[in-house]
Amino acid sequence: MITILNPAKVEFMLVEKRVLRMLFIVALSLTSARAQSPTADEYQVKAAFLYNFAKFVEWPPDSFATASAPIRICILGRNPFGRNLSEITEGKTINGRKVLVDQVADLQQARTCTILFVSSSEKGQLKRVFEGLQGAAALTVGDSKTFIEQGGMVNFVLENDRVQFEVNRRAAEMAGIKISSKLLNVAKRVTG
Repeated sequence: MITILNPAKVEFMLVEKRVLRMLFIVALSLTSARAQSPTADEYQVKAAFLYNFAKFVEWPPDSFATASAPIRICILGRNPFGRNLSEITEGKTINGRKVLVDQVADLQQARTCTILFVSSSEKGQLKRVFEGLQGAAALTVGDSKTFIEQGGMVNFVLENDRVQFEVNRRAAEMAGIKISSKLLNVAKRVTG
């Protein structure tokens, strides 16, 4: 079967490829930079990843109240990003949707998020968090050792001072979330 690509589709594919390449160049340069606070560098990279994950994830159509509803990147628990995440997303849109950053205090608020970063301060509550999110279409992201095994979708890991991520494809699919093969291809590990 021959697939004919129109110029708009080719341009979209090229832009998508450039965005992904740029994301990893930024991530690599930030992780290799030596500053006074390695934790700050680590969370700058994680903030960039969180923002860019939204470009390579497809949510169920009914996850947004309206066609212009924003993409909400939320943090549950202690905020390790400081202002980094807000600065990266300020004034940005993805697929015509404004990107907002919110701190959420409970699972009821977390259910309304598009991407939910579960801080390591909540690692003792992961089972309760994932049970409370059942039926919600929030991409769950964390950086706790057992995050993926307990039902999280994307987990940041540090290897040789580089931020990488692993993906639990089954957990995402159960929430109706489709993760682009481009993102899966650059993951350190994909389960499910």
